[in-house]
Amino acid sequence: ICRSPTAEGVFRKLATAEAPDLALHVDSAGTHAYHIGKPPDQRAQRAAERRGVSLAALRAR
Repeated sequence: ICRSPTAEGVFRKLATAEAPDLALHVDSAGTHAYHIGKPPDQRAQRAAERRGVSLAALRAR
């Protein structure tokens, strides 16, 4: 569940840590419009938070 936002969050954290001066635009999008405007699944958010990755600002498009 929520692979796309999880991948975005993890990549954003790694890129910021490894190359803080590099200007990157990180984005993700699903392939279906089931949950437009909704945040990632709470289980995915909790799993990411346990690893120091916040998905709180992400919304489905």
